[in-house]
Amino acid sequence: MQRRTKIVATLGPSSTDEETLEKMVAAGMDVVRMNFSHGTATDHIDRARRVRKIADRQGKSVGIMADLQGPKIRIGKFEAGKVKLDKGNPFILDADCSLGNEQEVGLDYKDLPKDVSSGDVLLLDDGRIVLDVISIEGPRIHCRVRHGGILSNNKGINRLGGGLSAPALTAKDMEDIVTAAELQADYLAVSFPRTGDDIKLARELLRKAGGHGLLIAKIERAEATTSLEEILDASDGIMVARGDLGVEVGDAAVPALQKKMIKLAREKNKLTITATQMMESMIENPIPTRAEVSDVANAVLDGTDGVMLSAETASGKYPVETIEAMSRICIEAEKSIEAALERWFLNREFKRIDQSIAMATIFTAFHLKVKAIASLTESGSTPLWMSRINSGVPIYALTNIEETRRKMTLYRGVYPMLGEFTGFDRDKLLEKVEDLLLQSGMVEVGDFIALTIGEPIGQPGGTNTMKIVKVGDNRK
Repeated sequence: MQRRTKIVATLGPSSTDEETLEKMVAAGMDVVRMNFSHGTATDHIDRARRVRKIADRQGKSVGIMADLQGPKIRIGKFEAGKVKLDKGNPFILDADCSLGNEQEVGLDYKDLPKDVSSGDVLLLDDGRIVLDVISIEGPRIHCRVRHGGILSNNKGINRLGGGLSAPALTAKDMEDIVTAAELQADYLAVSFPRTGDDIKLARELLRKAGGHGLLIAKIERAEATTSLEEILDASDGIMVARGDLGVEVGDAAVPALQKKMIKLAREKNKLTITATQMMESMIENPIPTRAEVSDVANAVLDGTDGVMLSAETASGKYPVETIEAMSRICIEAEKSIEAALERWFLNREFKRIDQSIAMATIFTAFHLKVKAIASLTESGSTPLWMSRINSGVPIYALTNIEETRRKMTLYRGVYPMLGEFTGFDRDKLLEKVEDLLLQSGMVEVGDFIALTIGEPIGQPGGTNTMKIVKVGDNRK
């Protein structure tokens, strides 16, 4: 059984050497995440080049996602590197403080005193430290420790309920977008967007720099959940970034939000990635916990396109084993999913010819029980639309455009393949498609496949034809 859910893995110190990358690609990594919070532009460009060379060598498609750092809403540094905060004690966040101690610490985000009020609750270090805001005096935020513990340098700050005004795109992000365009990133992930305008600006800057990647909005602010439809309409997909989101909305609210976001994204023909702490224990251990297995499986059952690994592959001890484990979990979870045409799909109206062909193909493939769908595509749109429906039929997306092949690496249930599909009449083209699928072991002579193409063949334009083919009949 082929895995339908895609695996996104973050690169870092544990996964930059060529030997490890070879094994990660072989283990089933579909997309690499370049975390622009770390490393230089040269580092990222070199890694992208290395990944693509390895993928080509193995005959596989691997996409590249550039993940912008976003605003640094963090505390500053301590004289001793860390302090212990005790429950009930006062503590000050001071925008003018240089080095902190047990009484106060500085702020990388200098506008925080303007964003908070007496009575607010601030959550530091992913909610491990909780501070109640007592008062604000100029650049100083006077707090009382509700939940204490060890607090170290540069930990993140969230306000319970969200509402911090930091812009989604910083000056660093704007420079990094140019780097993303230079390395030809297939996806650009935008951190902490609040509205669709943040995504529109990122897209404008990426296109201006010559980039053609798809825009992924990371949903990690509370206010982003109330602007979800607007953000989805402006983006090509979303990342359910459960770390910061869980801190702002409360951990108990995240599972229901995850399901809602994935469902809405699928209905809007958008991509989804589920992220944060999916296999966290494998940073140190060679096997996941049962809870982590259930978490990954649940995301698969929700219908996510991709599941993402962060520190597990960036700095963990077992990057290859983690990918292998995640792949096994996805495949097992997918076995329990019953193919079905959802009610929202059956009740939709389609006004575009190419989208109508895509939906008709899914309907036909589901009821006729064809072995595979072969979709000849230049833009990738037809495979995307078909992948939003759980038909149970694998979709082989055939393109002669390398850029299109790479951006389809995240589409659930879609297997992109590169080849020369122009300059043929219909019969010759059909033979070429059959040969490709037969050689790959995906179909056998006598199987039925559904083929989608645009006619006249070889001319640019949308998909307008569906054809049901019995493999081998064209050669008689």
